[in-house]
Amino acid sequence: MSPLARAALALAALAIVPAVSTAQDTTRGVRIGLEYQGSGQPGVIVLPVAGPQGDSIRAIVQRDLENGDRVALIPVSSDPRDAEAFGGRAGRPLNYALLARLGAAAVVQATPVGPSLHVTVHDVRRQQVLAVEDFPLGDGAYGREWRFALHGVSDQVEQWLTGTRGIAQTRIAFVRGGSLMVVDADGAGEVAVTTIGAPLSPTWHPRGEAIAYNTYGVESRVVVHDLATGRNRTVSTTHSGVNQTPAFSPDGGTIAYAHTPGDGGDIYLVPADGGGARRITVGRGTLNLSPTWSPDGRRLAYTSSRSGHPEVYIMDADGTNAELLTPFVFGEQSYQSNPDWSPDGRLVAYQSQVAGQFQLKTIGLRDRGTRTLTNVGRNEDPSWAADGRHLVFTSTRSGTRQLWVLDVETGRTRQLTRGGGRAAAWSRRLDGAR
Repeated sequence: MSPLARAALALAALAIVPAVSTAQDTTRGVRIGLEYQGSGQPGVIVLPVAGPQGDSIRAIVQRDLENGDRVALIPVSSDPRDAEAFGGRAGRPLNYALLARLGAAAVVQATPVGPSLHVTVHDVRRQQVLAVEDFPLGDGAYGREWRFALHGVSDQVEQWLTGTRGIAQTRIAFVRGGSLMVVDADGAGEVAVTTIGAPLSPTWHPRGEAIAYNTYGVESRVVVHDLATGRNRTVSTTHSGVNQTPAFSPDGGTIAYAHTPGDGGDIYLVPADGGGARRITVGRGTLNLSPTWSPDGRRLAYTSSRSGHPEVYIMDADGTNAELLTPFVFGEQSYQSNPDWSPDGRLVAYQSQVAGQFQLKTIGLRDRGTRTLTNVGRNEDPSWAADGRHLVFTSTRSGTRQLWVLDVETGRTRQLTRGGGRAAAWSRRLDGAR
């Protein structure tokens, strides 16, 4: 080991003391049995990875874990000589005592073995292996699908560490110009999916096999784009007027969308594989659009102008029992719209006009308590990640309209796109590359 590395490790060992306390043991391979003080996040070290792809593998896994906002990464040198101090190579055991002094509750160790990645996660306090598994990555090193498979590794590691599966192996659909785009959750692997019909308002099939969107114009249609074949098919059967803002039901069998023939508009349901559409709202000149399903498929939240200005309402999936969800203040010219129901069913996110600018808010389904999430720039079109903790949204905070990701628990944001984007939709977890 280099003298510089030896000195740095000695200094770290003296200066850093882990803040952990013992908790009850939990099931092996599910989560570490520790309670964490301070940030409430376990300290995790991802050890350097050997081989020509090692630096890329380590960087992607570290970034995925950081983007999950559930662990605190502890940086260590990627120099192989420095890594020798931690052990774990050539049959040597890990130096758990040193790792603990660096503040680590867990250590991730990855070794490429042919087209697979051998991953071991260590519980530092118990000085034992927490979980071990081999993950196939395929032969396309550095390619889009190779990276996507690696995201799945990160998600499993996060589940071992925290009990919650990560969201790295998901994708986000959005609109840029006249193209429907798809990007990985870390902002990489951006591709154009289709330009047919100048796509708007994308929504993911729950299994990630298709994206529905509406075309642009006064005779717009709701179209389903099959990601495997690249084929498009029209599913809306209400032809005269604008058909817009589609949303797949949780089982993927039904699409809710808005039909606006001119004066007002209503929400319709149509089978996703084709068939006749059925109207479930009666607007009588008011506008009803932007439906979003509850996770159990029993209810819908949507935007309606029936109170005189846009507000968010909820109703049963057959259109009955409609009620106002967002707080209404008499005489106030409020504007609250574009809801998205969280995957855990607890919250609805939406955009609300505040001092002339749209900001993101959430409202609880039980207590109807609201919370403002943003206050910089114009922020619109929230869409939940599968973990019910992160939102992707459109914002002008950087000076141009880009996609950003927000951790609703900590308020931490990160920029997702650099080339512009809007109307984002976050997929559920994807078991295979799409």
